[in-house]
Amino acid sequence: MVSMLNDHPLGPPAHERSWVATATELAAGFAATAAELDDSAELPTRNLRALHASGLDLATLPTEYGGQALSFRSFGEIVRVLSAACPSTACIWLMHIGAAAGLVQMSAPSTAGFFAGELRAGKRFANALSEPGCGNMFLMPLQAAEPVAGGYRLTGAKRFVSGCEIADHFLVNALVEGRPAFFGLAPDDTVSYIPIWDTMGLRASRSQLVHLDGTLLPANRQCLPPTEPKPNHIAAGLPFLALGIADAALAAMVEHARARTIPTTGEPLARMQWLRFDAADAQLRLESATLYARHTGWLADQGSPEFAAAALRAKPLANDIARDIAQLGVRVGGGSGYLRSSPIQRHFRDAQAPGLMAYSVEVCKDRVGEDLLTGPHS
Repeated sequence: MVSMLNDHPLGPPAHERSWVATATELAAGFAATAAELDDSAELPTRNLRALHASGLDLATLPTEYGGQALSFRSFGEIVRVLSAACPSTACIWLMHIGAAAGLVQMSAPSTAGFFAGELRAGKRFANALSEPGCGNMFLMPLQAAEPVAGGYRLTGAKRFVSGCEIADHFLVNALVEGRPAFFGLAPDDTVSYIPIWDTMGLRASRSQLVHLDGTLLPANRQCLPPTEPKPNHIAAGLPFLALGIADAALAAMVEHARARTIPTTGEPLARMQWLRFDAADAQLRLESATLYARHTGWLADQGSPEFAAAALRAKPLANDIARDIAQLGVRVGGGSGYLRSSPIQRHFRDAQAPGLMAYSVEVCKDRVGEDLLTGPHS
């Protein structure tokens, strides 16, 4: 892992390094319960409360709403540290902050102040944009909301909503008069959760299917139409979610290679040349993906229009190396790494998930390839 806790421009600003240190301290405790939470598929509520109590939730908000305008560079490092310890916790926290910060950023000042106050009070937020029928096009909903007194009614579903069962507010989208619109929604008795989440990895994120049955999307909670594209926490943070899993998988592989011996020679596995070559390749690719993800965070902090294109590149770079390092861990671990008691198998399962999250690796690469071969999107 390339250290950036210095004056490197891609690293966390000096005045924010204490936040990374706070996350690192909390992550040590999160790592101790990660395997247990994975087995039980239980929401890491204690971890989430600890993150809120530390002040990290509020620090992500703009200063005019009581936050500290935490940089995207620092935010990414924090997501990575948390992900290496407990990726389900990191995933829920990423979506929680993405939804809360998004609602504050996109709402009128009075409504933005309301959501900021809710975050300050410890209320939970969840990102509910993806539809069962829309695939990766989570910003372009297919489900239409019908106009009624006080707003719009929506009947439909949102899938893979991490931490939905404890959410006090959702960031929801729908078609309104033929155009995508975004709302803050406090769930009521028209909102139910379909327990589909029996997944291979990130089990404690409990990303269930949310069913909306004539749910009112209040007009006074509708977000303002965007005047221009702006960087957002989810797009900036997703590569770091994968990088944290890669860190944990690499550490587990290295520990195993140093501790286990070759039966025929008695030497550590780490002495095998093929493994050294593969480990070097993994380390070099991880460092490259890390630098690009940090570059993307730097672009976000500058408000650069190049952020969106960079995020489409950072995500597959991080997703692919996480999966490849986890696969290498299984090869090195052999039969013992395949046992449920080994962290190697858990890292392998967790590493599959980020690449499936929108935009998936395939969609990102399709966009990058299309831009290269036929010209950039308008």
